[in-house]
Amino acid sequence: MDFTFTEEQQAAAEAARGVFAGVAPDAVPSPAVTRGAVAEGFDRALWDRLAAADLLGLLLDEESGGAGLDAVALCLVLRESAKVLARVPLLENSAALATLQAYGGPELRSSLPARAGRGELVLTVAANGLTGHDPAELAVTARHHGRNAQDGQNAQDGGHWVLDGVQTMVPWAFDADHLVVPAHTGEGRSVLAVVPRAHEGVVLAEQVSTSGERLGELRLESARIAARDVVTADGAWEWLRALLTTGTCAQALGLGERVLAMTGDYAGKREQFGHPIASFQAVAVQAADRYIDLRAMEVTLWQAAWRIASGAPGALPASADIAVAKIWASEGVRRVVQTAQHLHGGFGADVDYPLHRYHAWAKHLELSLGPAAAHEEALGDLLAAHALG
Repeated sequence: MDFTFTEEQQAAAEAARGVFAGVAPDAVPSPAVTRGAVAEGFDRALWDRLAAADLLGLLLDEESGGAGLDAVALCLVLRESAKVLARVPLLENSAALATLQAYGGPELRSSLPARAGRGELVLTVAANGLTGHDPAELAVTARHHGRNAQDGQNAQDGGHWVLDGVQTMVPWAFDADHLVVPAHTGEGRSVLAVVPRAHEGVVLAEQVSTSGERLGELRLESARIAARDVVTADGAWEWLRALLTTGTCAQALGLGERVLAMTGDYAGKREQFGHPIASFQAVAVQAADRYIDLRAMEVTLWQAAWRIASGAPGALPASADIAVAKIWASEGVRRVVQTAQHLHGGFGADVDYPLHRYHAWAKHLELSLGPAAAHEEALGDLLAAHALG
């Protein structure tokens, strides 16, 4: 395999660095001293700049006004966004529009993805389920009412679906125009429903993440969704979940890289006994260990993103590579921020210094879409089901 980035992927990363260059990680109040959410909505000005730089439609095909790029390009951009703690639904919006374009019916493909790629609409995904640990699709039931539903097809001859259930920790739920909600049918299949935020039977309750961002508990009470707005194609939810998980790993990598850079800068200037603490062996060894964590996070991330983008076969399904990437991302980013806090001493907890914000975001990313233990269990199941060698 060759992890050399294409010119188009490098151009996307360079454009992202330009857009995020002026973003301050402490542009909103500190979650440590704020009751409730740090802000009501996301950074709309930054969102507009991303749209102007054509970074919202990276995964859209060129016919829909997008760049026609892949998961690797998206991860490169997400990596840059996390370095400045960019408060935008870039991951959720990008993954949702790509999934609707790839798996949605004609009406969905012709309406939502292109508008979301231009920043005119905001999409988010309810992917955490009821508890944050159980499969998200099991948290909501979907019942079809109509003359016929063709299994595995998006084309349905009318009718509607009725959704019931609860999804917790939905990012940007109060800002999105539409929420993409996985659900399960009585036949054991998974579907994706595109639910308008303001819709009969849709109730949102505020939740707050460890990073201080406003989340939503989505409660669906016999919400009727037109059949044209429900994706029933096989593999749609699995592909969307893979994009979200891999994108979360990219955010963890970018955050970890920024934190280690902050730590190196601080350790090079902070003196004890007349010498910078970076020159002490105990400090250097800890920093080196965290550098190794980041390199492991990086290589497993690109392996997972490459499997998604290329569809290349392997000894195990792509979900195994995604699980490995998430294990390293969850554990690696936790170790990086903990070591940074230790080496910064009291400055690490100072609310006037941004490191504590990165620590809070890291904890949120660590647990998002399942902690390391959940992915270790999934990887074990895959290894048991596929004989190697």
